[in-house]
Amino acid sequence: MSVAKEKRSRIRAAIRDGALREFARNGLAGTSTRAIADAAGITKAQLHYYISSKEDLYQEVLSFIFSEWRALFFISSAQDDPETAIRAYITRKLRHAVEHPEFSRLFVNEMARGAPEMNEHWPKLKAATEEASAVIRNWIDEGKIAPVDPLLFQINMWAVTQHYAEYEQQSRVLFNVGPDQPLDMSRINDEVTQLFLMRCGLLKAELVT
Repeated sequence: MSVAKEKRSRIRAAIRDGALREFARNGLAGTSTRAIADAAGITKAQLHYYISSKEDLYQEVLSFIFSEWRALFFISSAQDDPETAIRAYITRKLRHAVEHPEFSRLFVNEMARGAPEMNEHWPKLKAATEEASAVIRNWIDEGKIAPVDPLLFQINMWAVTQHYAEYEQQSRVLFNVGPDQPLDMSRINDEVTQLFLMRCGLLKAELVT
């Protein structure tokens, strides 16, 4: 990659990341291009050189979020045994929620206003969810896990793991953790993992310590 292309790539990434933070904090309507430029460390004129509109940039950020989530979180392979797959999924999801809370916060803000910008993204989400449901149904059919509703099992895992991004301040208050202290992710990960492994019959309640 040439020096010029590398520079453009860095600026585009800075714009995307800055926009993600601003949209997560203030929503589409409440975010100005000036704020995005400041967050990206560039001038407003430079920003408008790289984007066609704030709305198009918002769509780009949504696409980036779903691309990241698709790569990291959807159960898309039956190669791992269920316990290994579920444990790994929960660990990745919790870590990402805590390290990158802006992903979940932007998504929740979009849902709260009726998801008007989601039309082109729903098919990708549904396809990935249906793919994961097929894997879970296969585990059930092969007797590897107890019967569960594959769709609700996924939705419930999303809800529990994303809680620590969407309700971070509540978690800090209840855990008595200050703003500069980390949450006890080992404790959280163990509890969430046990919850879902027990639900699908991979962990007996009396054996949990």
